[in-house]
Amino acid sequence: MSTTRTRLGLAAALVASAALLALPAGGNAQPAAPVTAAVAWPQAQRGTVQATLPDGAEYRPGLFLDARTSLGTAASTDDRYLRLVRVGADGTVRQLRRLPRAEHPSFQALTVAGDVLAWVESTDGGKLRLFTAGLRDARPPRELTADLGRAEFYQSQYDLVIADGRVHWVAADTGDVTQLRSVALTGGPVAVRREPGTWKMSAWPWLVNGVNDSSGSTLLRNLGTGRDSPIGHARDRAITACSPAWCRVASLTGDGLSRIELMRPDGSDRHRIAGDTAATVIVDVAPLDRFEVLSRIGPNSELTGNNELIAVEIATRRTVEISPDAGSVSYRDGMLWWSTGNLDAVVWHALDLRTI
Repeated sequence: MSTTRTRLGLAAALVASAALLALPAGGNAQPAAPVTAAVAWPQAQRGTVQATLPDGAEYRPGLFLDARTSLGTAASTDDRYLRLVRVGADGTVRQLRRLPRAEHPSFQALTVAGDVLAWVESTDGGKLRLFTAGLRDARPPRELTADLGRAEFYQSQYDLVIADGRVHWVAADTGDVTQLRSVALTGGPVAVRREPGTWKMSAWPWLVNGVNDSSGSTLLRNLGTGRDSPIGHARDRAITACSPAWCRVASLTGDGLSRIELMRPDGSDRHRIAGDTAATVIVDVAPLDRFEVLSRIGPNSELTGNNELIAVEIATRRTVEISPDAGSVSYRDGMLWWSTGNLDAVVWHALDLRTI
């Protein structure tokens, strides 16, 4: 069994079962119907990817480079291997790696910075290996290290961070200590730095604490300066999840309804964005510091298992409907993608939030 423990952040886990409905800035007024993304963001780049590759293999995206180019996994045609592949805008498929299915493999924590792609491979017995590959050359992937420690992944875009010529990640240590690990993009020994407390990576060079705390995040730490930034008090029985720019505060009102607010980490600019009939669907707070992504329960949700996918624009507090019927939802580096359909007919859709 892998030593990697893939966990949702506490705030996302709490809110994912809650009911939240985006409200206008005015407070008690009835919420306006959301405008569709096509109307709100006509310039945004969108794309679709079929869930079946040309060779008939089922495909699941793990990272979108743009609205029409993705990386993901698919079995080989003989079902003996799990492949990591790149699917181009023209539908061409390039295999980057393959691992025997008998070893129960997975490709995790895909991340990209510039022309460099990095990911972690896991096989039987918790064996982890870190690989990189160039996005603009045909050279084979390169293994950087198998010394990942007890790596911790949270389904966040910051599970692996490429910065300052190194790949960074966190790992569990004994007691209430977190290991900050990194290795050069050229390979070599792994550097280990121990920080008291339980931390996860955020936007470089920041850490955020509160991974195992029932109230969520209370502190941001800048690795470059060593400076700590306390997070403004939310309220009793609230769970806070933070990035360096925004915090999401989840709590319950006196009548038992859910309440979602955004605030700056110092507690300023606090405002309610949601409540009642929606739920958060991604771990990372406030993508691009501009949006908060939610899924709202719809009339067919109980039947189909899919929900309406919406985003709240932080600057305008406008609610935008991205999809009326979204299944699995993921986000990385400004790219949002989701599935529609059922097990018999799945289509993957992508929206480049960077182009809005």
